[in-house]
Amino acid sequence: AQARPSMVVACRVQMQRAALGRGIASANRLALQRSVKTSAVRFSTAPEPSAAVSELHVQHFASLLGGPNVITDPQAMETYNMDWMRKYCGESKLALRPGSTGEVSKVLAFCNEHNIAVVPQGGNTGLVGGSVPVRDEVVLSLSRMNKIISLDEHAGNLICEAGCVLETLQDYAWERGYTMPLDLGAKGSCQIGGNVATNAGGLRYLRYGSLHGTVLGLEVVLADGTVLDNLTALRKDNTGYDIKQLFIGSEGTLGVITGVAMALPRAPTSVQLAFLGCDSFEAVLETFGAAKRDLGEVLSAVEFLDSESLELVTAHGVRAPLEGNCRHYMLIELSGSNEAHDSEKLSTFLENVMESGAVADGTIAQDTTQSQGIWKVREGITEALSKSGAVYKYDVSIPLTELYSLVEEMRVRLEPHGALVSGFGHLGDGNLHLNIHTPGVFEKSAEVHAAIEPFVFEWIAQRRGSISAEHGIGVMKPAFLHMSKTSQMINVMQGIKNQLDPKNIMNPYKVLPPLRAALNEQ
Repeated sequence: AQARPSMVVACRVQMQRAALGRGIASANRLALQRSVKTSAVRFSTAPEPSAAVSELHVQHFASLLGGPNVITDPQAMETYNMDWMRKYCGESKLALRPGSTGEVSKVLAFCNEHNIAVVPQGGNTGLVGGSVPVRDEVVLSLSRMNKIISLDEHAGNLICEAGCVLETLQDYAWERGYTMPLDLGAKGSCQIGGNVATNAGGLRYLRYGSLHGTVLGLEVVLADGTVLDNLTALRKDNTGYDIKQLFIGSEGTLGVITGVAMALPRAPTSVQLAFLGCDSFEAVLETFGAAKRDLGEVLSAVEFLDSESLELVTAHGVRAPLEGNCRHYMLIELSGSNEAHDSEKLSTFLENVMESGAVADGTIAQDTTQSQGIWKVREGITEALSKSGAVYKYDVSIPLTELYSLVEEMRVRLEPHGALVSGFGHLGDGNLHLNIHTPGVFEKSAEVHAAIEPFVFEWIAQRRGSISAEHGIGVMKPAFLHMSKTSQMINVMQGIKNQLDPKNIMNPYKVLPPLRAALNEQ
């Protein structure tokens, strides 16, 4: 099957689908061979789904789900085939919209029996192509499964279906005195099932931690249609293997998450926000250390951005919170229960770090409007980048002392190619969002891409960092997984995949390398 012409143009800007769908192409083989961990790789082919969807299959799905929930119109399929950044697209001719766990089970059982590959899809807001087809896989959209089942207002336990939009859940919880433990820029579109499947991080990871800790239970449908009902809201359950953890961050490769039970923290009644300017990254780290020491019990977010990121945002109409110019900027948020105490604490902190010289300038939001304006700076970077030119985005974890060194090194490396480099991210988590863009040039360049990869992954691997901090692996990074995971760990991951999905119908070509790699003896 061929993609529509308009989609082909959009897809041209990233790796070729053929290289991803048919195994590692020569470029990816070279990237593997140039790895800092190995000089040679040998491969054995993994099973691939091969069955095409027929008209009889479509009729069967219509009998299961109802005609309106079986999408075949080519124009309507563009929404399911392409990610929101128009970076990846597939060639699927069929999207299914089940309305219950039972319907998901029937669909997967049928697909497994007939070797039909399936791509689970939530809000489709990911950045690594994990929720769109590579070839002609069937798209399984969870958008109809959007019911909130319960919220225990004594224990703070929420149970809902996987298709609930994060912002809807946040509003629902807030009205009842609770808050969601994650907050993302895409909260108006992303779905909680996708958040869990990708182990999404977000702005308040520093305060509330990983979804591995806040998810209490899951309901999951396996490739053969088996339903794993672990949708309990128990805070303590020490009865053997914690199976739900396998599916948190699995990106739909092991099963489809249909229900989520989550522990919610109490909503803060006092939120304070400061925007600070620092003259060096060393000063940023000094300020962060002081914040952990002096504000620890109420500290909920510590973000940073460089002057290049701020300039991008202000060039597109966002007002800068500070009048002067600094090399780096920080957002520090406190969430507590005593406004007078928290406000005084933040004011004292700002006075101290300015007196020490770590902070050159700073302001504290006086009301909700000012707070929203400050957050608009941080959350507007991605949109500003997309309006400026072709963007190459990398979400990585690096030891804090070297976090910004990668930006500086890539800046020197990319300058001859006419590309600009900027960095921002979640300082409290050691999570850098490395952004490279070509001003005024919206077509991706093979030359720029080759200057970035595999160098950026090798640089991270040498420092025992992670090639994906919170966005996952998707279709973008499987060939580089060995730079963050040992061959033994990858083999265990492959073994779990083979056990739960022996026919490899669940989101194929994602997360694990297209071909299993085994290291040669050095």
